[in-house]
Amino acid sequence: SPRRIYQQRIILFFLGSIEHKMANQFPNTLNASEEDLQRLLATSAHVGTQRLEPAMGRYVYKRRADGVHLINVRKTWEKLQLAARVIVTIDNPSDVAVISNKPNGQRAVLKYARYTGAHAFAGRYTPGTFTNQFQPVFFEPRLLIVSDPRADHQPVLESSYVNIPVIAFCHTDSPINHVDIVIPCNNKGKASLGLMWWLLAREVNYLRNKLARGQPWDVMVDLFIYREPSEENQETEEKKNLVGDTDAPEETQEVATYGQFGAPGADWSEGAPAGSWSNDASAQGWNNTEAVAVADQ
Repeated sequence: SPRRIYQQRIILFFLGSIEHKMANQFPNTLNASEEDLQRLLATSAHVGTQRLEPAMGRYVYKRRADGVHLINVRKTWEKLQLAARVIVTIDNPSDVAVISNKPNGQRAVLKYARYTGAHAFAGRYTPGTFTNQFQPVFFEPRLLIVSDPRADHQPVLESSYVNIPVIAFCHTDSPINHVDIVIPCNNKGKASLGLMWWLLAREVNYLRNKLARGQPWDVMVDLFIYREPSEENQETEEKKNLVGDTDAPEETQEVATYGQFGAPGADWSEGAPAGSWSNDASAQGWNNTEAVAVADQ
């Protein structure tokens, strides 16, 4: 398909270009694998918008016919490697603050904080957290990582007041004021943003020797991707229905549907109460007159 051919061209450009190999400053062990490149392309992490900030022009590879700017995947990977090396210089992992005001990045920052020990701020950011010492949630981080410098403009602005370095995932239309390290990527898609946080967490664990270089990480990318509440509720209901249909015995299902005597065509005498009905009727005091009246009806 045309999409598959386009993805193969980008992979070949990244891996097989002689100019890239000569200009690459990283050893071969730090280069992106083909699997990682396929993840980036599958989640559209390289797809930008029609709008372009002048400062983000250096990270754009080309512009499509429909006006959408495409991000250079090689620069995305290089900036990701640089950001991970800055993060591991912080001795105490809890001094790294990760923030996402947008819903599609809140789950990712919580998972990143869990697997790297960072301090997560998921949801609305309280103004003055970094600058006002009288705030109940006052915090002094040594490094700040944000999902979107436009949506998280308040913590980025406050970090400039107290000289906190900032790492940000930036789209083609993102402002990069007060941002020290820009990681160009598609930060609007929930799949692409979750993948970027996953790649960053994995690289940090590599550098901290929690994982061997090249060893697959047993944490799935899906854990970092935001899911709509409606999707989770729908999946939960489907699982309940599936479990109920498979676990319930056939006899129980028939009784629930047709009553205690079973499905149509079954032997109803099996579920009938034991004993002689005539004896029960006579015990209740039926006389011959009532019996004749019933027979006439």
